[in-house]
Amino acid sequence: MDIQRYKKVSVLSIMEFIKISRLRSSLPIVLILIYALLSACTRQQGEIDSYLGFNLPVETIDSHIQQRMDELNIPGLSISIINRGEVVYQNTFGYANVADVLPVTDQTIFEGASISKSVFAFFAMTFVEDGKLDLDKPLYQYYPHPDITDDPRVEQITARMVLSNRSGFPNWREDEADGSLKIKFEPGTDYLYSGEGFQYLAMVLREIEQTDWAGLETIFQERVAQPLGLEHTVFIQTPYTRQHKAEPYDKRGQWIDWEDSYTFLKEDGNFYAPSSIHSGPQDFSRWMIALMNEELLTQESYEELFKPHASIPSDDVDASYTLGFFTLHIPFTELYGHSGDNVGFDSWFAVDTKRDWGFVMFANSDNGEAFGEELFFYLLTGPNITKLFVIIGVAALTVILLLFFGIRTIVSKVRSY
Repeated sequence: MDIQRYKKVSVLSIMEFIKISRLRSSLPIVLILIYALLSACTRQQGEIDSYLGFNLPVETIDSHIQQRMDELNIPGLSISIINRGEVVYQNTFGYANVADVLPVTDQTIFEGASISKSVFAFFAMTFVEDGKLDLDKPLYQYYPHPDITDDPRVEQITARMVLSNRSGFPNWREDEADGSLKIKFEPGTDYLYSGEGFQYLAMVLREIEQTDWAGLETIFQERVAQPLGLEHTVFIQTPYTRQHKAEPYDKRGQWIDWEDSYTFLKEDGNFYAPSSIHSGPQDFSRWMIALMNEELLTQESYEELFKPHASIPSDDVDASYTLGFFTLHIPFTELYGHSGDNVGFDSWFAVDTKRDWGFVMFANSDNGEAFGEELFFYLLTGPNITKLFVIIGVAALTVILLLFFGIRTIVSKVRSY
């Protein structure tokens, strides 16, 4: 059961991310008007800005989160919200350990699962800047994949393909009937969410540095974590993270024996690029703010990091995968984000680097990913969505009337000649 749980990808939540954003697809002009209308709004003390600019009272956010946690059997949760490049809301809820009645605190550590991919992509770009990694050089020239020797297509795979989920690898080899790693299509020609691809690149970086997994963790700390003040964000656990880590719980709120879980046995002591990051909102929000401020990397590297590389199939919105980020393209800006889902731990983050807005959430529950989807939509508009639709309605009506009277004026002038 744990193996099946571990294999479940974040693709479902990504597609939900796409679906809930359909609001954008119909009236781009209206959104422009909305931005104009909302630009006059000012945030009062004790209020947070939703993504569209509506004021969210802190007590309303607290109440909503606690209510949904109770309804979804989520034992513990920690969250940060960023407005204008600063953390304006940070709170913890519930229990890190239900049996021992230990509350979630600012020190609580969670598994981030697949949000690891975004941070790892950022880390990989530091190697690109140093000239140690070429995004378009076949990875086998750095390190031949040890588990694929009979498929010549493996020699086409590059770091760019891996980081944009176009390597051709499946999510995990355990997805295959015989448990062996296979290439599903010609590398670079299609999109397929793949943890195996990210892990291959991690092996390449390890080879480039002529080190082991612990050594690669040390390099991550030196290149990313320490410069940004990420005190307890790691891919390989430390004594501190083990001591402060929340306990995992299933969808019914029942404790999961993590020592026997597939995730723990596979990842413990190893640097798993696609899924093993451990962190909390305090640290993770610092990294998100660094993205907003374009810290550590050059502007050229940020352009590569956020450039669309793979189209996400959708009939309704313009969505893509960059290097490590799911991206929603909306007028004048983009929302970058990812979700994570390991056994007993779920996470979500979204960030707009142009508007300096974002949020990150960690939960010690298998229901956390579903709640993260809801929370994204909640923080997009706020609890009173009626207000949004009223503004959209008024804006749409205004546009229609302007068009009507404009056309009528033109017709009148034409007839007068």
